[in-house]
Amino acid sequence: MVSHRNPGSSALKHAFRTAPSWILPVGLVIGLCVLPPLVGNYWTHVLAYIGIYVMLGIGLNVVVGFAGLLDLGYVAFYAIGAYSYALLASPQFGIHIPFWAMIPVCVFLACLGGVLLGIPVLRMRGDYLAIVTLGFGEIIRIMLNNLDKVTNGPKGLLRIDPPSIGSFEFSTPTHYYYLILAGCLLSAFIADRLNNSRIGRAWIAMREDQDAAALMGIDVLKYKLLAFAIGASFAGAGGIIFAARQGSIFPDDFSLMVSINVLCLIIIGGMGSVTGVILGAVILIGVPEVLRAVALYRMLAFGALLVIMMVFRPTGFIVSSRRKLEFHKES
Repeated sequence: MVSHRNPGSSALKHAFRTAPSWILPVGLVIGLCVLPPLVGNYWTHVLAYIGIYVMLGIGLNVVVGFAGLLDLGYVAFYAIGAYSYALLASPQFGIHIPFWAMIPVCVFLACLGGVLLGIPVLRMRGDYLAIVTLGFGEIIRIMLNNLDKVTNGPKGLLRIDPPSIGSFEFSTPTHYYYLILAGCLLSAFIADRLNNSRIGRAWIAMREDQDAAALMGIDVLKYKLLAFAIGASFAGAGGIIFAARQGSIFPDDFSLMVSINVLCLIIIGGMGSVTGVILGAVILIGVPEVLRAVALYRMLAFGALLVIMMVFRPTGFIVSSRRKLEFHKES
């Protein structure tokens, strides 16, 4: 029997398999860097918005995907980062601290918020944890709405200072696109390093069985608190970029729906997978922009998609490499 194999095709497959693992990520980053001139201002704006959700998704993925903790009040840390910058870089109090100096401050304050939430819920699980975290998110939003003398209440904070480098000021969608892209790349790198560290392994063990993890010598309470704190810090970073990009923020920007959207994109993309988070953000945030004519039915469509995903592919579109190994061992 004569073989009809294409030697060129075989060589191409072999080259793809033996190529260094960094080739594909570097190619994608280069592609993302050259996108703005090709797609125009509107789509650059949309991509930047997706990028903010990628940062939020990576942070919540630490809590939900790595550590297995349910957090429905994640938007609170996003709000803490945004309002911390807005209060100290706007005419509200006449203070104008530079954007770059405020990044570590906002990240620290959001991280502190994660610790404050984590302490009272350390021994909670399941529904109780979900209810308390949901309440925390709503408490922060209501406080922002009612502290008129501090946050300006429902009127929001206006004329927030944009980032600048010397005399150069960020002012166009392209400027913010590259800023957010840098934030996404840094967030993805940190999350990947965490997942493959001793901390990440402790989170995975805790996610699978908290009691068994404790018997193995893992300090479950410590690692729970660490998950809340680190996850919150990503939201704080996303919040400061959001506030600077918008130029004005309002309490309604930080509703429960933000937390739900971020959780949904993690479930759709694949819990525990950074790549899955990116795909989930593109589907959940980007697709409605492509199909604006049916955008009113977005929640119905994604509700149906979530049900279908939970029934037929509960691990999401992209399964994390660690979960793949777990499934392979089970089979």
